[in-house]
Amino acid sequence: MVVVREAVTGARRVVVKIGSSSLTTATGGLAGERVDALVDALGALTADGREVVLVSSGAIAAGLAPLGLSRRPRDLATQQAAASVGQGLLIGRYAAGFARHHRTVGQVLLTVDDVTRRAHYRNAYRTLRKLLDLRAVPIVNENDTVATEEIRFGDNDRLAALVAALVQADLLVLLSDVDALWTGDPSRPDSTRISEVRSEEDLTGVTIGGTGRAGVGTGGMVTKVEAARIATGFGIPVVLTAAPLAAPALAGEAVGTFFHPRRQRPAARLFWLAHATSPRGRLHLDEGAVAAVVGRRKSLLPAGITAVDGAFTAGDPVDLVDSQGAPVARGLVNYDAVELPGLLGRSTPELAAALGPAYEREVVHRDDLVLL
Repeated sequence: MVVVREAVTGARRVVVKIGSSSLTTATGGLAGERVDALVDALGALTADGREVVLVSSGAIAAGLAPLGLSRRPRDLATQQAAASVGQGLLIGRYAAGFARHHRTVGQVLLTVDDVTRRAHYRNAYRTLRKLLDLRAVPIVNENDTVATEEIRFGDNDRLAALVAALVQADLLVLLSDVDALWTGDPSRPDSTRISEVRSEEDLTGVTIGGTGRAGVGTGGMVTKVEAARIATGFGIPVVLTAAPLAAPALAGEAVGTFFHPRRQRPAARLFWLAHATSPRGRLHLDEGAVAAVVGRRKSLLPAGITAVDGAFTAGDPVDLVDSQGAPVARGLVNYDAVELPGLLGRSTPELAAALGPAYEREVVHRDDLVLL
């Protein structure tokens, strides 16, 4: 009897992520037949009326051979140069492949700022939503040509999980060079395949490896399991399997590892704020402010702040910490760090009277705040 995963076959909007090692050769350059096989599997989904968003690594790896580089560079400038060459080659191959299935592709390059600042987040959502409405296939990647260490996602597994939350996907499929999650190194005889993960207890005792043998990617099984945690925490089921098994996985066959969703979906943008950002500073709260923010879900006002750490500007993410220094929430701050010391402990009416109506605003508005 063939087991069919109904959560997979019933998914109407699917985000698929594929890693560099599944698309390129170890020496750099695209492996055309692998790209075409993936496109054919996704093209079959679109022909069935389902929406597909593809998060594709491979830009840096694809740019190595054309630039005469024998291995993935370690410095950021050379990585950016390779990405600028490889991204064009990658999207060109996808465009040609999806054209066989009568689909247009749209390139969407993101940085963390694009999906944490409110206006940028809305713009990213609108762009992806409109591409899907027009029956195009969005091809998403991190904007490696301009991203600095401060605004990088770190790996495309994490990016894929966050994109799945952004577009309210019904399913996330993570494709790599390993056929499933195993209890240890798949080459060892004492390792067994894990077919389903329902909770953290199912991962007890599992030894999770790093980057694959090809050495052209940045992830590994660690980042894939973490991406699965992020997505299932948003209520999205996840399939983890090897790229050659994409077609049977998307058909609902019991290949790879299936991660069951764990809870109801939170607000998408705040989910991004919790998982996609790194705090640029910390605001120390007194007990009353902690109770207001955490217990009553109120905005943070200057009166409840006792100290400020970091060098941030208005709109940056900051952690809100209690008297012991433990983070209790993260939010987008409405003031620069240099403005805040003179406002601490003072009420908003007092500040408005002394400094003007602009200072009556919250330090962090409750709509821009997520509990940790």
